[in-house]
Amino acid sequence: MNEDTKSKIKQLAQQIKKNPGDSFSKFALALEFRKEGQQKNARILFEDILNNDPDYVGVYYHLGKLYELQDRLDDAKNIYERGIPKAEQQNKMRTKSELKEALQNVQLEIDEISHD
Repeated sequence: MNEDTKSKIKQLAQQIKKNPGDSFSKFALALEFRKEGQQKNARILFEDILNNDPDYVGVYYHLGKLYELQDRLDDAKNIYERGIPKAEQQNKMRTKSELKEALQNVQLEIDEISHD
């Protein structure tokens, strides 16, 4: 991990410590962890956002993708399905479209596995 990344992670962690309800900082920190291969830390933060701020629509796509990486396809499918109506309610059509595409892809993967 380079110094810039360490510094960014430290700053975000301090921000969250000051304001534990700051979903934006948690989301940014989770993305940093994911970039660094710290999938468990990223997952914990994404799940925390989902549980405490379910209207934070960006989390659905990224948590779903993380579940896919961990071969938790049913969990990914569930997350995408939950995120689509949230994105629609907030009129975030690009996010809705990304979630629908991710859902279709994970469904294809689930179908392939169940036919093997």
